[in-house]
Amino acid sequence: MPASPSTARAINDRLALRLLQQEGPLTAGQLKQLTGLSRPTVADLVERLTASGLIQMVGESGEQRRGPNARLYGIVADRAYLAALDVRLEGVSVVVSDLVGRVLAEASVPIDGASGTGPAVEQAVALVERAAKEAGAEHLHTVGVGAPGLIDPATGELRDTTGLPAWHRRLVAALHERLPGTRIVVENETNLAALAEQRDGAAHDRDTFVLFWLGMGIGAAVVLDGALRRGASGGAGEIGFLPVPGTRGFPSATDCEGGFHSLAGAAAVLELARERGVLGRAGEGAGAAGVVRWAVGEVSGGGAGGDVGVGAGAGDGGDVGVGAGTGDGGDLAARFLDALADRLALGVASVVALLDPGCVVLGGEVGQAGGDELAVRVAERITRMSPLPAEVRPSVLGGAAVLRGALLTAQDGAQGELFG
Repeated sequence: MPASPSTARAINDRLALRLLQQEGPLTAGQLKQLTGLSRPTVADLVERLTASGLIQMVGESGEQRRGPNARLYGIVADRAYLAALDVRLEGVSVVVSDLVGRVLAEASVPIDGASGTGPAVEQAVALVERAAKEAGAEHLHTVGVGAPGLIDPATGELRDTTGLPAWHRRLVAALHERLPGTRIVVENETNLAALAEQRDGAAHDRDTFVLFWLGMGIGAAVVLDGALRRGASGGAGEIGFLPVPGTRGFPSATDCEGGFHSLAGAAAVLELARERGVLGRAGEGAGAAGVVRWAVGEVSGGGAGGDVGVGAGAGDGGDVGVGAGTGDGGDLAARFLDALADRLALGVASVVALLDPGCVVLGGEVGQAGGDELAVRVAERITRMSPLPAEVRPSVLGGAAVLRGALLTAQDGAQGELFG
């Protein structure tokens, strides 16, 4: 059945607003061309959206053109202000933006959980309030929060997860208390990173892919047919608990030690670097991402690199038994990257076998630091281990993906409500 006049107007309005959000300011003529609507229909929707305070004239299209047809219309950016938080074990980062996502203020603060739950929460909330004030936002419409751990699908709140500080869960309640009338949206950090990589990063051309978060913790985000899949209890992608060979035990319901986390987490990457004799060369304070970045620099800067295929021999020490590439023998950096790729391939191959995503993004700080050198090594191992094709790509956004994803989530929520 044909849509009613009011429904048709609503559909046209949403289409125009989405184009203005994606393309930036447009003239009525450009809106006509992009929407395929008639000139009178476009004129009506421009008048309607202007009267509702959602769009406004922001300039003219070129000095040579004058008159109504040259007027540029854009979304009223200060109609709502948004904030995004990246909540880590050791601190919080925040950005505040307007409705179109233009960042107006950003800040971060380290948080010592040993100081107690109350002081830690106060530090985080005060950081949000200061950033909002700096941005000139008297009221925040929506706040997107990215945090490690499980999100309860029924309540949308962080579940009480062993190993995470108590101030994480208390923070969400404190934001509700201190920011009355503000919508608070909480999402797992890896899921937000996947959203950001899909919109602005390595998976921009993919509707189906899996993102591996490689950092202090290990996680995966599953995007199938354009939709983020969270699972029945919100735990889809908790790949740190995946039992794998090469560890000293098995994970438990409350501890992922013994699972894939024991092979690919930041602490495990540093231990591997120590075993392979590269930690001292990269610097003891380099961190996991720093060591991987150093190794990539050594290899791409003229190291022999060697054979990056899966070797026949089993790994030694902390390596898993899929065979580390032997490389040139003297190239420690290449050996280290080969051994790391052996480990990552176990988790990636498991996901490929179950989901057949066609594309895997190595995200987080370590995935970004590994770049193409690490991604190629993992891809070659997957080719030998699985009959299913899977392209392996390095993250474009790295650690910044969580904050970007949280802001996109806040922006989508606010625009969905206001544009509705």
